[in-house]
Amino acid sequence: MKVITYKNLAACPGLVHFTTTREGGVSKGAYSSLNLSPYSGDSLSDVAINRKRLAGHLGISPENIIVPYQTHEDKVCILPEGFETYSFEEKEKFLYGNDALITNFSDFCIGVTTADCTPLLLFDPNKKVIAVIHAGWRGTVKYITEKTIATMISHFDCIPEDISAAIGPCISKEVYEVGKEVYHHFKLAGFPMGEIAFLNQDTGKYHIDLVKANEWILIKSGVKKNNIETSGICTYTCSEHFFSARKSGIRSGRFLSGIMLNY
Repeated sequence: MKVITYKNLAACPGLVHFTTTREGGVSKGAYSSLNLSPYSGDSLSDVAINRKRLAGHLGISPENIIVPYQTHEDKVCILPEGFETYSFEEKEKFLYGNDALITNFSDFCIGVTTADCTPLLLFDPNKKVIAVIHAGWRGTVKYITEKTIATMISHFDCIPEDISAAIGPCISKEVYEVGKEVYHHFKLAGFPMGEIAFLNQDTGKYHIDLVKANEWILIKSGVKKNNIETSGICTYTCSEHFFSARKSGIRSGRFLSGIMLNY
């Protein structure tokens, strides 16, 4: 199984983190091969095998890989005490509609699945709190990253300056064309459009830089620029290694970005 990691998080003792690639699974066709989402139309038995392989790579039970049912909104949730005792149905109900997870529990890998949207991993080494965020354009424009950090502050007394962040593979500004309405959503939300967007004069289409937009939110929220690392990988142009819904369609695979405390 091939995964990528981030230097700033790799330097933190007691922390496991990763972003998977397409390699190392059993799924077929547009899901080939390491699809880790059960919500995009793939064979559930294949996804279960893929999850089991990832769990083996991490040295944990598949049940300890916690991934929400993402809805492109801005809901942030904290993993509750005793979550491991919930029934399957209770876990599914709790995780539905969340696009960011936070915990300070060890040996639970929290993750999000993406295929062009922006995955973010956050870690406060002093409070020993981790978070994972799924930020497509809708989540980004609703400031889900800022809301996640605010929740880390209010519930765990985290200090933004202590947080390290990694922004994983997503669609790049060079190929991420959007309609005028999306551009105006960002403009109305107060984003610095000169920094995160441009108009392609040849096509007349606007392009949005989701990495730069989320990096701007992180810095605005108090995270130090030197504590932010970006993968520099475009899912659309590197679709042989990472899933891209824009290139392959919605009914295709999703890779997973995860983070886990291991004390």
